[in-house]
Amino acid sequence: MQKNTYELLHEELGIHRRVLDAVDEAEQQVESVFQELDDIMAYNQYKILSAFQEHRIRDVHFRWTTGYGYDDPGREAMEKVYATVFKTDGALVRPTIVNGTHALSITLLGILRPGDELIYCTGKPYDTLEEVIGIRGGGNGSLKDYGVTYKQMELNADGSIDLAAVKAAITPKTRVMTVQRATGYGWRKAITIAQIEAWTKAVKSVNPNIICMVDNCYGEFLDTKEPTEVGADVIAGSLIKNPGGGLALTGGYVAGREDLIQRISYRMTCPGIGGECGLMFDQARTMFQGLFIAPKTVNGAVKGSILCAQVFKNLGYDVLPQPEDKRSDIIQAVKLGSPEAVVAFCEGIQAAAPIDSDVSPVPWDMPGYEDQVVMAAGAFIQGSSIELSADAPIRPPYNVYFQGGLTYEHSKFGVIKALQTLYDKNLVTL
Repeated sequence: MQKNTYELLHEELGIHRRVLDAVDEAEQQVESVFQELDDIMAYNQYKILSAFQEHRIRDVHFRWTTGYGYDDPGREAMEKVYATVFKTDGALVRPTIVNGTHALSITLLGILRPGDELIYCTGKPYDTLEEVIGIRGGGNGSLKDYGVTYKQMELNADGSIDLAAVKAAITPKTRVMTVQRATGYGWRKAITIAQIEAWTKAVKSVNPNIICMVDNCYGEFLDTKEPTEVGADVIAGSLIKNPGGGLALTGGYVAGREDLIQRISYRMTCPGIGGECGLMFDQARTMFQGLFIAPKTVNGAVKGSILCAQVFKNLGYDVLPQPEDKRSDIIQAVKLGSPEAVVAFCEGIQAAAPIDSDVSPVPWDMPGYEDQVVMAAGAFIQGSSIELSADAPIRPPYNVYFQGGLTYEHSKFGVIKALQTLYDKNLVTL
């Protein structure tokens, strides 16, 4: 880093020189990796710009409508832009989809029917999906309650999809097969676009009518293609992650085949109404603008994750993915080995935040999670994990999951503060 920046961080922000030296060394080690990321960012930026121009986005698309929202121009244009960006027949993009879990839920509940079988092909799903599926809890309107059966296929030892096992698992009842692209709270690499393409081909070779669904959370714009360009029938995600660019106040999206989007829309609202109603609640402008800047925001976040990996790898910690690995989500896992270290790391991330930097994160019983979870996120938008954040379930082997940063510089500062907090508490040696 430049000398004046180094001195500012040391003298005015109180960062130890040993911390700055460790981060500076790691940053120099990953410079070559950043160039490829910049090329991906540029590709996606121009792809999104082209979609905006194709659908002639205008000021009228930012205006309010009321009541039922019939013929809302902003909503209709938004969903056309998303469908174009993800190269699908249609999309649902709504502020009333409250999070990624909700987007995934309406997708599964919209498509599956009693007697159908759902197969997860990437092992255990993210914690909040367990009650949706019916793995945990009961009597709450889960898929299990509606007579949908479930099984999951574990990944290979190297974290890749076990294609032979996936093909062997298919039965006449199999209706939907799903891949979770991001790591969640697992210790594995994110599933790449190339792996998703191989998976869809394997599934379709057994039964072309099986629906291939991808949980795309944290994965948007990490590559020059999206899952729906390599055989996935439908994808879903959250707007307060990658595609919202840090500006969308809330919301989620689903994009895919026209017949699937219609069925999912009936679950989102009700049969017969589907996607024809629904206000944007004056959120169209920020949702459009967030999508437009999303490639640049994602670029900064993934660079920060790579830097985090290199810093902690240099210090002898197990990290996943490795700094040089191909990225397919923005998440960096670090195996810290103790609850004290996990909490200290999160305290450092919180202290690096522009909002609520004086707050100390503590583990708590968060709804939808099996274990206590500690979360650090001093964000402009509550819960926005495209902003600098870190979280971890308090369970062995005590991995922490780092992600986000509206700019690379802020993501980098998160790494600096996390390391400094560990150093101050004598939990790491520099």
